[in-house]
Amino acid sequence: MQAILGIFFHFIGGFASGSFYIPYKKVKGWNWESYWITGGLFSWLIVPFIAAWLTVPGFMDIIRHTPASTLWWTYFLGVLWGIGGLTFGLSMRYLGMSLGMAVALGFCSAFGALIPPIYREFFTNSGDNFSAMLQHNRGLFILLGVAVCLAGIAISGKAGMYKEKDLPAEKQQESIREFDLKKGLTVAIISGILSACMSFAIAAGEPMGRAAVANNTHPLFRNNVIFVIVMLGGLTTNLLWCIVLNIRNRSFGDYTNRKTPLAANYLFSAMAGTTWFLQFFFYGMGESKLENASSSWILHMAFIILVSSMWGFVLKEWKGVSRKTYATILVGITTIILSVVLVGYGNSLD
Repeated sequence: MQAILGIFFHFIGGFASGSFYIPYKKVKGWNWESYWITGGLFSWLIVPFIAAWLTVPGFMDIIRHTPASTLWWTYFLGVLWGIGGLTFGLSMRYLGMSLGMAVALGFCSAFGALIPPIYREFFTNSGDNFSAMLQHNRGLFILLGVAVCLAGIAISGKAGMYKEKDLPAEKQQESIREFDLKKGLTVAIISGILSACMSFAIAAGEPMGRAAVANNTHPLFRNNVIFVIVMLGGLTTNLLWCIVLNIRNRSFGDYTNRKTPLAANYLFSAMAGTTWFLQFFFYGMGESKLENASSSWILHMAFIILVSSMWGFVLKEWKGVSRKTYATILVGITTIILSVVLVGYGNSLD
């Protein structure tokens, strides 16, 4: 039952992550950097503090009494995770949406799921390490789920490549114009590895989560105090880059431009930012039920891909593709679903 609840919470988080960008499409007349950082203030500052205030009694006292080294590593890994999010867009530019997403998310899934238990193997005395995973059916099924999920991502990426070939000739030429396999793979790998730092940051902030539980916080919400520090790291990276773009594109006027629907732009940006954070709010709830960072991370990534794919069908992004392309994306999604089943079954074992 605990595993089922954990999977359910991860699905809600994946749905939030796969859906958050839709309100941004309603923003009119603003440059990307303007609505991104407006929504980001809700994602990385306002909503995390509200969530911690509502669910973690005395969360600021917990932070104040946390060793500086723990706070530093949690924050610094949040900064690296923020860089991973920014470089993700470059992988799309040089590889195209399909291949770039497949490579970046593949590395993000693998590193995010496997590095924490490997880290605990060599630097802590925790029993949830890589050796323990190899010695029990529970861990083996989780590792199998990781492998199957990566296979599903690769198949989905292949479907995306087929889709690009199905485009009309003029659009195909446009999409290939900036194609650079060497540069794109390098950026996508960097993006995938750094994006996985969210998983590492949560692991680094575990002492704060334990302190929250000891201070009468429900275990479901123990990670909310950790997110306060992690999100500050993400805010630092994104705020600096958006300011640079505001200066470069002379877009500071967006925030007060009365020729645009200001109230609606702020509202939709706030909705997008709030929805974005909810992925980690429910991620923390799911992780507390599964008690396994590897399975939680892979489920989170899998559900993001599934929900994003479903929105692609709803928005008719696959309309007009060949039967081969359509069949391939369905196989990819089915493979990812299988990975979720394997991870869920692994967590149900003693």
